[in-house]
Amino acid sequence: MSSTTATVFLPLFLGIFVLTWLILPTWIKRAKNAELQGKDIHKFKERNVAEMGGIVVLLTFMIGIMGYIAVRVFIFNTNSNVTSLFALLVAVLIAGIIGIMDDILGWKIGLRQWQKPLLTLLAAAPIMAINAGSRVMSLPFVGQVDLGLLYPLIMIPIIIAVSTNGFNMLAGFNGLEAGQGILILGTLAILSFNTGTSWLSVVALCMIFALLGFLMYNHFPSKIFPGDSLTYTVGALIGIIAVVANLEKAFLILFIPYIIQFFLKLRGMFQKESFAQIQEDGTLKPKYKKIYGLENLCVKFQNILKLKTTEKSTVYWLYAFQLIFVVIALVI
Repeated sequence: MSSTTATVFLPLFLGIFVLTWLILPTWIKRAKNAELQGKDIHKFKERNVAEMGGIVVLLTFMIGIMGYIAVRVFIFNTNSNVTSLFALLVAVLIAGIIGIMDDILGWKIGLRQWQKPLLTLLAAAPIMAINAGSRVMSLPFVGQVDLGLLYPLIMIPIIIAVSTNGFNMLAGFNGLEAGQGILILGTLAILSFNTGTSWLSVVALCMIFALLGFLMYNHFPSKIFPGDSLTYTVGALIGIIAVVANLEKAFLILFIPYIIQFFLKLRGMFQKESFAQIQEDGTLKPKYKKIYGLENLCVKFQNILKLKTTEKSTVYWLYAFQLIFVVIALVI
């Protein structure tokens, strides 16, 4: 991406950020009036927070991508990758709608665990239809393998379903989901640029700036929660970029925290919550004796070190853990 190109797209990114920042206060007010709100768990004084902030992020991301397409067509006079951009947009929209469905049905009575992976397979359909990615993959101990039709028919749905559902597992703390999305998508933006798919870097940056605008209201103490409408949207986009840019290895590395989270959740048969127990002084302690999530592990780790364990500090420790794999992905 040349300096001239970057100069053209900078107003687009800033526009996405400002638009998200401006729309969210209205959504927060409307959501509360409609009783779309949830309890902020890690606060000693009970408070309810507006839900489904992911709808605004999905909306501004879509506006950003349409703006990006318009810039390419009317300023740079090119329609290359436009088909891929529309397929990506449809796939992300499908994932977002599934997340919205789960949010509307409610946290406790939402979609069943087995329904979510099946529904998120629908998000893979547009990416399968354009035959995205490379069918030749490098497998451990085997080397280069041409997967043929197995790649679009099997690997693409698996990667997108795993990323969509996996990203939804590490959540529940103010600012956690948005911050994690920024870290992972930022890494994929750099890698996409380095591997010659700079248009995907722009796509990733569109979402990053939408998340930055959202984080202005979602950081501790949160004024709005992301909901599955955000986690499914961001998770799907991560998987799609990994497929289209042939960054499956980087995706696997970046998702190691989520793989660990899956097995910790499995330990509790996906019934144990990742929340901590709030004490009178506002600090946190583990809710269970055993570890059923990275959040539990992080709280217990801070307690062992006799650090002041708060919701904010726990989120920062989880960011730091994710950064380890960001560095590994960038180096490797």
